[in-house]
Amino acid sequence: MRILLVLFLLSGSVFAQNIDTSPQYSLGIVPQQSAQKLAGMWIPLIDYLNAETGFSISFTTATDIPTFENRVAKQEYDLVYMNPYHYVVFSDSANYLPLARDGQKRISGIIVVKKDSPYTTLEQLYGKTLAFPAPAAFAASIIPRGMLAKENISINAQYVNSHDSVYLNVINGLFPAGGGIIRTLEHLPNTQHEQLRILWKSEDYTPHALAVHSRMPEEHRRRILKALIALNNKTELSFLLKDINFTGFVEAKDSDWDDVRELGILSLSRPYF
Repeated sequence: MRILLVLFLLSGSVFAQNIDTSPQYSLGIVPQQSAQKLAGMWIPLIDYLNAETGFSISFTTATDIPTFENRVAKQEYDLVYMNPYHYVVFSDSANYLPLARDGQKRISGIIVVKKDSPYTTLEQLYGKTLAFPAPAAFAASIIPRGMLAKENISINAQYVNSHDSVYLNVINGLFPAGGGIIRTLEHLPNTQHEQLRILWKSEDYTPHALAVHSRMPEEHRRRILKALIALNNKTELSFLLKDINFTGFVEAKDSDWDDVRELGILSLSRPYF
């Protein structure tokens, strides 16, 4: 129904152009959640961008975060939505440039347990096996594991491919705790969200980056950015921002992620500090 509303509101725009002759671009989304859920969140926004720009941007993701990382490293995506750590690595090694980010929200790592869990302190997790999405998941894995290591709380890490998998494994009692982020936790169905409790939360960092590969013409990059920022003032389309859990888009600068660089984790070969 929402996609139909977007098409109605944008009738008469460049959306009516022949898609076959328009520039073709791929948008790769980091698979923090299932492909089906991500498609439902992002495709309406992509339809809006196609209508506003006259491009043919297609949604794509990967089966898991390591596969996604390999594809970004190979520069397969024209646009990519990736975590702050990925941006710091791939802006340097794979020629990705900053485009946009959320204008207000920042990202925090969390460790969650079941709501009725007996664990009330991090120290109680010593020697336990915890679930994490992937080794290079920034706030959901690198930050909490780094903090546990600094506090000399030895744990075993098990990687389960996505944030949603972490939450479901903790809910089902397969792991006593796991790493995630506020945004993906809030995006869970209420029946799942209410079964979890945040045991620990990190400090805040610059959020995920929406980046473009340097091969994209500058005029095309500016056209996409203009459409994203214009969305902030289209109240009738505010659901497009809500669906991806954004407050609004702002133009991103490479220096926005200097807080992540200061952690000194500059390679995927160093999964935590």
